[in-house]
Amino acid sequence: MDLIVAKFGGTSVGDGSRIKKAAQSVVNEYMKGNQVVVVVSAVNKTTDELIGLSNDAIGTGLTDKQKAEIMAMGELTSARLFSATIESLGVKSEFIDPYNELWPIVTDSNSLEAKIDFNTTNKKINGIESLVNQGIIPVICGFLGKGPSGEITTLGRGGSDISAFLIGHCLNANEVVIVTDVDGVMSTDPNKIEEAELLEEITVEEMRDLATHGAQVLHPHALKYKDPLISAKIINFAHGDLKAKGTRITGPFEGDILKSVSLYKDPISLIVLVGEAMLKKVGLLADLTGCLAKNDINIFGISAGQNSITTFVNKKDAEQAYHILHNLVVETEVLSSLSLGRDTAMITLVSPDIIETPGIISGITEPLRKNNINIVEITSSQTAVVLFVDWKDGKRACKLVNEVLE
Repeated sequence: MDLIVAKFGGTSVGDGSRIKKAAQSVVNEYMKGNQVVVVVSAVNKTTDELIGLSNDAIGTGLTDKQKAEIMAMGELTSARLFSATIESLGVKSEFIDPYNELWPIVTDSNSLEAKIDFNTTNKKINGIESLVNQGIIPVICGFLGKGPSGEITTLGRGGSDISAFLIGHCLNANEVVIVTDVDGVMSTDPNKIEEAELLEEITVEEMRDLATHGAQVLHPHALKYKDPLISAKIINFAHGDLKAKGTRITGPFEGDILKSVSLYKDPISLIVLVGEAMLKKVGLLADLTGCLAKNDINIFGISAGQNSITTFVNKKDAEQAYHILHNLVVETEVLSSLSLGRDTAMITLVSPDIIETPGIISGITEPLRKNNINIVEITSSQTAVVLFVDWKDGKRACKLVNEVLE
């Protein structure tokens, strides 16, 4: 017997027929002997419409507490409808909203971007577990929390998916199923490239990067709550089957809820190529990476400027790479020289908060400055920062960066 947490997005409960189809898929799993907990979003666009109506009626003078209460109405309604539909199909169900004493997700008092109290939530989940063990299917409002005084709070961006992953973790579920209006994760946007293919599997890290750069399937914030030990997948509501194939999300494989600081085990050597107007040379980077790839030399990173390119390789490959790239310099008109730098330590900080945290780079570099640790190179993306420091300072720098993350 498996325990499945099934989250139904707004489009999958967009009208009566869809709600019935979704409820039937839950009942079908229940009849197979599995336990199911449902997390449901507001009917598509309901939350935006409620806020719009409020603004039209009273202007923009809503308090955050009032906004949270109004925004919650969509989930309060859809949970009741979904639970009633399950019961109409002959199976016991109970809707669980923040007014219910069994409500599990406890937060701080921030009305619109509430922080989850994990310890209390872990304890409160026992009430949901008790219902499941009695053969009752709980239908829980997604996106919502309960503050210290019993007030309704909201979890912010990706809120319903956060609810599903969090409840799955607390219940030690076998699987979390995200039911939405797409078949899963595609190789690219099918509206732009018709040949886009459905991915059978994607890692949390890959999914996070896609979501950060605009993919709409899951919000990157929600992926912080995905338990590495619990299976998860995205499927299309059109199948009407929680066992339908979609895209399975694996991991995360490192770190605590997608946050990690790691020190690479070997020294990294920097090879710097210089020249004039290098960025205007079509195919230069392809030539550089191609000649190293032909010799099975891995590149850990590339930093490009107007008149220089820095290539990062393992120290054990550095001498060979240096000679190979020298040949490239001699053969390429825009390149004039290259140099092999000193041994460095590579420290990688991964966090989905990087894109959302102003000043995070200075927060990382300032402790290093105060401890007289020189940064040889720094590169960053929307979800990772990579620092190169002198090899002798690697362990100390890693410890200081880890303290920043904590």
